[in-house]
Amino acid sequence: MFAIKDCLISDDIKTVKFCCDLSKCRGECCIAGDCGAPLEEEEISLIEDYLDKITPYMTKEGIDTVKSQGVFDYGLEGEYVTTLIDEGACAFVYSDNGVIKCSIEKAFKKGEIPFNKPISCHLYPIRLKIYNKTTAVNYDQWDICKDAVSCGKSKDIKLYEFLKEPLIRRFGEEWYEDLCEETCEE
Repeated sequence: MFAIKDCLISDDIKTVKFCCDLSKCRGECCIAGDCGAPLEEEEISLIEDYLDKITPYMTKEGIDTVKSQGVFDYGLEGEYVTTLIDEGACAFVYSDNGVIKCSIEKAFKKGEIPFNKPISCHLYPIRLKIYNKTTAVNYDQWDICKDAVSCGKSKDIKLYEFLKEPLIRRFGEEWYEDLCEETCEE
């Protein structure tokens, strides 16, 4: 484990090889698990404010779920998470030729909303946990991502390299540069 600014970072972030392979996993992380994706409080407000721009890309089941339950729920530890459809899929998913994708991200990429999918989704398989003023940055090893690990190994891409854009989105360019320097010290 090492530190950058107010973050404690797992060594896995700089050693694990990782590159999503949607042709293999088909977006399984968006439909599996015990609860929805973690949400930051400001993300809830943004989703609510722009819901009319997001719903055209959602499934009927997702729209019905959000109408009846709202855009967020509470996770196992009381944290904010995306609402789930009865069978466990995130309410904001849709299928694109059998690959599960995010309706929030689609609305963003089409220029219809000013924010991308929740940062927890963008960062996955990195998970953040905040303790007082310290953020723990950890790799969430999950069997459904085994193909992403294989792909990362074959392409020689480290987890922090694969997640450059969301890491900069969350922590900033300077923080990411510090992370890169830390990995070069080995």
